[in-house]
Amino acid sequence: MTITTLRFNQVTPGLDRREVSARYRATVEMAAFADSHGFDLVTLEEHHGADDGWSPSPLTTAAAVFGATERIGVIICALLTPLYEPLRLAEDVAVLDHLSGGRLTLVAGLGYRPEEYTALGKDWKQRGKLQDHVLETLLKAWTGEPFDYQGRTVRVTPPPLSRPHPGLMAGGSSRAAVRRAVRLGLPFFTAAYLPELVEYYDTLAAEAGLEGGFATLPPERTAMVHCTEDPDKAWAEYGHCFLHEARTYADWQTADISSAMASTATTPEQLRAEGIYACLTPDECLAIARAEGPMGTLLLHPLCGGLPVDAGWESLHLFADRVVPHLGD
Repeated sequence: MTITTLRFNQVTPGLDRREVSARYRATVEMAAFADSHGFDLVTLEEHHGADDGWSPSPLTTAAAVFGATERIGVIICALLTPLYEPLRLAEDVAVLDHLSGGRLTLVAGLGYRPEEYTALGKDWKQRGKLQDHVLETLLKAWTGEPFDYQGRTVRVTPPPLSRPHPGLMAGGSSRAAVRRAVRLGLPFFTAAYLPELVEYYDTLAAEAGLEGGFATLPPERTAMVHCTEDPDKAWAEYGHCFLHEARTYADWQTADISSAMASTATTPEQLRAEGIYACLTPDECLAIARAEGPMGTLLLHPLCGGLPVDAGWESLHLFADRVVPHLGD
């Protein structure tokens, strides 16, 4: 069956405090609704110092989602792991693993904004070494056993519920990121449609005798969906919201970054033509699901770019009523 996913990043242009609060509450309430209506996954992400407040604390948000849900999974894609103190991160994730009953998955990413490293006192030029250090420490810490850490013996308790450890994937869009994943025995999450990296991972994993390793490839054409009975009207009313997110994200990119969400649009009309953001009727959502088959994904973004909370709820209810019940037809 097609995987149904909700994406949240709490973007709030203008940062009105009441609106920010409303969007965080809506994130949790929408996740609870999705949990009770058969959705599969919530995806969160991480950025720092954004003018629109783009998702600086995904672990905290995940905890709130887990407290309001019973079965839906949460993936943080990506957690900027080089920015964390690894022992505290190991503790926080272990506790989240217990609170959620093992429903958390992390994609460990380097990020692509040097200013985030500067703001949090980390050296951008050392990001690869920082990533190695954090991931190696997490894997040792989650055993629950004492280990040597910077010249002292430490132990992280409680050990996580999940075995051998909470869901953890190494993310990236480079061959170096693939080599890191294989070296640490981790699955790999490609940041864009890069089948050559999947092939590279498979080759290295076979050479290393890595059992159970795999690489995840996003669709060649990723679409953020707003479900509506009238796509033309939705684009006229909310196109500026979709464009805000697309332009913010594009302004953060550099030539050496590969991303499934890369857009060059400067107007809502251009953005609509690209297809990365899509206003679709329920029948169009079902047609996509049937065309993609059981491994397909429908990704709703109900609070995209400052989209009004009421409009997000309308999209979510319409999808839950008219799409989800028919995905297995």
